[in-house]
Amino acid sequence: MTLTIAEEVLLLAYREDTGKPIIGSVELDCALAGALLADLVVRRRVDFDGAKVVPVDPTRVGDEELDATLTRIAEERGPRKADWWVGKLRAGRLRKRLLTRLAARGVLSEQEGKVLGIFPTTRYPELDPSHEQGVRERVRNVLAGAEPDERTAVLIAVMHAAKLDRKAFPDAPKGRIKEIAEGEWTAEAVRKTIASIHAAVAAATIAATVAVTAAS
Repeated sequence: MTLTIAEEVLLLAYREDTGKPIIGSVELDCALAGALLADLVVRRRVDFDGAKVVPVDPTRVGDEELDATLTRIAEERGPRKADWWVGKLRAGRLRKRLLTRLAARGVLSEQEGKVLGIFPTTRYPELDPSHEQGVRERVRNVLAGAEPDERTAVLIAVMHAAKLDRKAFPDAPKGRIKEIAEGEWTAEAVRKTIASIHAAVAAATIAATVAVTAAS
């Protein structure tokens, strides 16, 4: 089974036993949206014209989420900046779709419940840990000094942008993570995508702060 970069991020962001995320919703949802864009960049389907995302190859990837994102980019009226796309994609229940898909494929289980006996909630504990273990082994090898392939470098960069790296790999050297995230292993278009995750997280955090202030 081949996972997308977004699915790899998701597996690392959820606790294996409780099926709950280890980082905040804003950071995680922005990371997933940014990972979709970065995946399309790695697959040479989109690129950047200045600060704006543009389609360069309409050939379908064969993955439902990636193909749907590629179609949306191609059909959008005029090019948009990457942080606009991150905001747009994260607002469309992307995480829920990816979690449900991983559950349907037997990677996660989907457990319905209620908080305080009233509020519905869903947990996603791991059902088949081999997939996450494979991702973790790949990342650990790189953080230990191995030469990264492009996909692994992108995954580490996305985790770093969402502050997931310190949660998922608490013992990893900070310098090595930064070296991979900002180094020559990722193309300029990927670095722009990573910057868009930072921008989207900052914008969403400011909006939430303003909303809370206005309500108080």
